[in-house]
Amino acid sequence: MEEDLFPARMVAVLSATFAALAALLSALGIYGVLAYLVVQRTREIGIRMALGAKAGDVRWLIGKEVGAMVLAGVAIGLPLAYGLARLSESLLFGVKAGNPSAYALGLGLIAVVALAACWIPARRATQVDPLVALRYE
Repeated sequence: MEEDLFPARMVAVLSATFAALAALLSALGIYGVLAYLVVQRTREIGIRMALGAKAGDVRWLIGKEVGAMVLAGVAIGLPLAYGLARLSESLLFGVKAGNPSAYALGLGLIAVVALAACWIPARRATQVDPLVALRYE
């Protein structure tokens, strides 16, 4: 019985490995794009800080904008993911296309990555002296 199940187990392990690798690559991509967008706004952040904005207010502003982008991505991606899962449902043993825990895990991962992607560079940008940020190109 062990020999008969070996190919199925190997496919399952390889599928899980490739899925984890895909999740890691997508997380790195999301982080890179969002961090780049925040770094591009360093000059704007410097102007806001020079005019008296508090660092927390600037971080909140950036967080709201990134949150809106993430919500737009979820609104587009969630129905697509469900539709593609329905197409591949026959290939998965014991997994249904409407598995809420899988969707919740994916959405949680995206939310954590997006929060880190905007929080870390925004915190770094708000700690820069406004005069230095104004000269930043």
